[in-house]
Amino acid sequence: MGKRRVPDLYRAPFPLYSIKIDPKAGLVVLAGGGGASNTGIKNGLHFLDLQLVGENHYSASLVHSHDTDKRATMNLALGEGVIAAGQDGTCSLMKFEDCTRKSEGNISNDDNDVKKGDVRQRGGKRNKDGKDDTAVAGCHTKNETAHISVTGVGELKSDLNPLDPLQKVVRFSHDMSLILTGGTDGHIRVWEFPSLKKKLDFKAHEEEIEDLDLSPGNKHLVTIGRDFACTVWHNNQQLMGLNWHETVQIAEKMYRYMACRFGKVEDQKDALRLYTVQIPHKRDRKPPPCYLTKWEGKSFLPMLTAPCGGEVISSFTVSDSGTFLGLGTVEGSVSIYIAFSLQRLYYVKESHAIVVTDLAFLPYTFKGQNINGNNETALISVAVDSRCQLHAVHNRRTFPLWMVLFFCGLVVVGIVLLLQYLFPGIL
Repeated sequence: MGKRRVPDLYRAPFPLYSIKIDPKAGLVVLAGGGGASNTGIKNGLHFLDLQLVGENHYSASLVHSHDTDKRATMNLALGEGVIAAGQDGTCSLMKFEDCTRKSEGNISNDDNDVKKGDVRQRGGKRNKDGKDDTAVAGCHTKNETAHISVTGVGELKSDLNPLDPLQKVVRFSHDMSLILTGGTDGHIRVWEFPSLKKKLDFKAHEEEIEDLDLSPGNKHLVTIGRDFACTVWHNNQQLMGLNWHETVQIAEKMYRYMACRFGKVEDQKDALRLYTVQIPHKRDRKPPPCYLTKWEGKSFLPMLTAPCGGEVISSFTVSDSGTFLGLGTVEGSVSIYIAFSLQRLYYVKESHAIVVTDLAFLPYTFKGQNINGNNETALISVAVDSRCQLHAVHNRRTFPLWMVLFFCGLVVVGIVLLLQYLFPGIL
């Protein structure tokens, strides 16, 4: 598929580094910023309300903007009303709440004269004069406006590199009982949540952590380091190292692991897969292809390895159903692969002007409704160019079985009539 333009879903006033989607709250959370330098570029989190327009098109509007002062958020994990944000060598924990305000009843002509019961506010506060903030802000009768409240709940020292501490990755466990982080010092740190009591702290790799993921049930932790290693752990006990290069007969130090994700298997309740991305360690004029590898998620035996293009992969994600894989590249391209076969389904060359930093598939349900519409899947990408784009794969046309059988019958009858015409008396 050739180069084409994907319209922007949203454009932020700062470089974007992470995106997460909360299906219950119905929010898309974007994070980024310009860092501590005095360039005038802000740092913050943006909360978007996503809407399906018609059957295939989407629109997004800014609901709330949260300023993070002089610290840009480089990576993000989203739980049930909780955000874990990687800012330098710190994991900042924030709680967000949808304080949608509703007002009912009559309001007098004097906006400052608000009767008790005229305004009903959920999760709101009153000002020093005892008046409702909603009324002071000028809400009118039967008006509903979205409002997000963000409050800090704690900070964790997630990287202790004495030179340049930087948290590279953060994850919540599936049951929201753990927070896991990895950084440039090569350590994996695990905290209990919500108590924030440190549970584990161990040296997992000789160089910085690139990625990590925890299996459902918290049984297996997979970590990737810049030291060419992809390791499977149980708590802080190493179980095995993965060797993808043995499946395609490639020199061991020619490639390094870049990302890992566990994924479900559609229509197989207890099955699990692990997907890893391998990129060339050194860049050449004619770069070799990057690779995707699918592993059995419990025995960690390799099942399939396939090339995924010559552009260097910069971001990776798996859909909630485990059906699709999303890839972003350093050149700004975005693609979607079928998880079962590792075949490319969708590709837009240089959709962004620069590095794709994060990706997120739309969940099947969003605010309790089907958000995919007439699309088979949809993927949101963000990049350093401040753009947020949505990539949709429309449902592929299929024919019912009866129609296929009907046309097969017509073909058989046609062949019989042709033979009878060419060779009279053959039948």
